[in-house]
Amino acid sequence: MHRTLVVDIVGLTPELIGEHTPNLKAFAERGGMRPMSAITPAVTCSAQSTMVTGGLPRDHGIVANGWYFRDQAEVWLWRQSNRLVAGEKIWEAAKRRDPDFTCAKHFWWYNMYSSADISATPRPQYYADGRKGPDIYTHPPELRDELQRRFGQFPLFNFWGPNANIASSEWIAKTARHVYDSRVPTLTMVYLPHLDYCLQKFGPSGDNAAELRAIDAVAGELIDHAMQQGTRVIVCSEYGITDVSGPVHINRALRQAGLIAVREERGGELLDPGASEAFALSDHQIAHVYVKRPERIEEVRALLEGLDGVESVWGAEGKREHGLDHPRSGELVAISAPDRWFTYYYFLDDDRAPDFARLVEIHRKPGYDPVEMFVDPKIALPPLAVGWRLLKKMLGFRMLMDVIPLDASLVKGSHGRLTDRAEQGPVFMTSEPELVEGEPAVEATAFKQLVLDHLFGRDG
Repeated sequence: MHRTLVVDIVGLTPELIGEHTPNLKAFAERGGMRPMSAITPAVTCSAQSTMVTGGLPRDHGIVANGWYFRDQAEVWLWRQSNRLVAGEKIWEAAKRRDPDFTCAKHFWWYNMYSSADISATPRPQYYADGRKGPDIYTHPPELRDELQRRFGQFPLFNFWGPNANIASSEWIAKTARHVYDSRVPTLTMVYLPHLDYCLQKFGPSGDNAAELRAIDAVAGELIDHAMQQGTRVIVCSEYGITDVSGPVHINRALRQAGLIAVREERGGELLDPGASEAFALSDHQIAHVYVKRPERIEEVRALLEGLDGVESVWGAEGKREHGLDHPRSGELVAISAPDRWFTYYYFLDDDRAPDFARLVEIHRKPGYDPVEMFVDPKIALPPLAVGWRLLKKMLGFRMLMDVIPLDASLVKGSHGRLTDRAEQGPVFMTSEPELVEGEPAVEATAFKQLVLDHLFGRDG
């Protein structure tokens, strides 16, 4: 077996590798670089599940970053149990070949109750008074205290939200290196999220030079450390982020057509999925549209196809063609135009939005909300506003960190649909160029086998 390091730099594309990424550029020139063909949906949970199992969403069941649990009549996003992912994973296949194989899975998703030997993943503490505390979940359990004692508390509020920045990727890389050195796993898989934030926030055409240099330095140090010890290295990404010009309010269209039901709570409106004739679970540039009654599917489809910013709507045949024919998928799947993306907004009046709409609240919103990366520009003095809310919390008062805007036009980058050009999509780079020799591109479904080839050799 050959020790192997896999570094997933989310949002990295062939087009972004250049003068601002000297370490990654040098790594690509020394080894081999190929574009990687993404899947639909090109979102974190689906892409990673395909990469580690070699299957499509129809096989592993991860049809998006979340879905409508029909038996519960509830939308749940960002679940963490690895048991939701069907199919044999990379580390399970490797262990079957060699019982001495070990794997450290560091911040890749679906990392709780994984069969990997070592794992670490974000797991905030949610207190009874509504507070959220930074924390992680690890296997073995004692690793949690070891990492946070040695490297400080996991910087959760730099991992997602308005303060998302390089600090979270730096922490992940440092702790991954510690695990790599102290546990000596055969395969180390590391997830570095930094580019995901700035490219969605500012778009890939924005000024991201400083952000590219920052993640290049973090990744470069990790790569060099591994290669100095003779470890094989793969650098990859899951999807490419492209510029967008504005949102599509798909649920508002369904609401105006009388298809969405809401219930009122404390002056705000909550989506009532179980009572709705149709609603969309929006996830970047893809939306699973759940239609209660089969006889209304074509009616809903016609409505969606007439919306500005909707490129296509797939029914049963389209889902089969794209590997999304799984019971968790919506009856219909909508794909946005290249320069658009879908909001979750179902309320027609911002004054009727639920209280969590203005919070960083990834579990209560019935869809993905990239606007959580912004502080409301209507707040005159954001540091003062945030400080006042934190002071109230410290004094024991109940408070809401309600600083998130409801202006979806702020978002300048998105992903989820396949990019029009390979240079804007995900990338696969390796220290072992002979393993991709003759391949014009790497299929996401081939990723699992390529990692096994790095570990055991092509004939292993």
